[in-house]
Amino acid sequence: MRELVIATANKGKAKEFEEILGSHDIKILTLLDFPEIGEIEETGKTFKENAALKATTVAKILNKTVLADDSGLVVDALDGAPGVYSARYAGEAHNDAKNNEKLLKELKNVKKEDRTAKFHCTLAISTPAGEVDYYEGECAGEIAFEPSGANGFGYDPLFYLSDFGVTMANLTPEQKKQYQSPGKCD
Repeated sequence: MRELVIATANKGKAKEFEEILGSHDIKILTLLDFPEIGEIEETGKTFKENAALKATTVAKILNKTVLADDSGLVVDALDGAPGVYSARYAGEAHNDAKNNEKLLKELKNVKKEDRTAKFHCTLAISTPAGEVDYYEGECAGEIAFEPSGANGFGYDPLFYLSDFGVTMANLTPEQKKQYQSPGKCD
């Protein structure tokens, strides 16, 4: 079985990668399998910079090809926030409840038609030599007025998809895959 290292310690992301790639005889390893690496600080100003930083750093340390992502929620009414700061929007890294609470507070007086948003994801695949390929994808939706659903993490309970009439957290893994097909970019 082939192995693929994903530069994340986020259990929710690791689970999604396993669901997407598991049927291809690929064993997924994450930073949880390499605790000596620790967390890679995301100092980039863009999703692409952060994804590349994580992928190249871990690829060099492990001398393996590594896939990393940087993804986040881009809300139009908030001028693109939380954006690259999505995981730490409320000030504490990876606290989904506090991030969602802050988002709802920021949008408290915003009408339904002005709550448009998108999930953005940039994937970077790096060789140990530092050669990097990028892939990007986006999923359009809007921010609900209250959380709903338990299938997902992060902002999934607030990210409403009009095509399904529910939030992302209400979708089955099969339905979610419709939105998980990134395209190659520069």
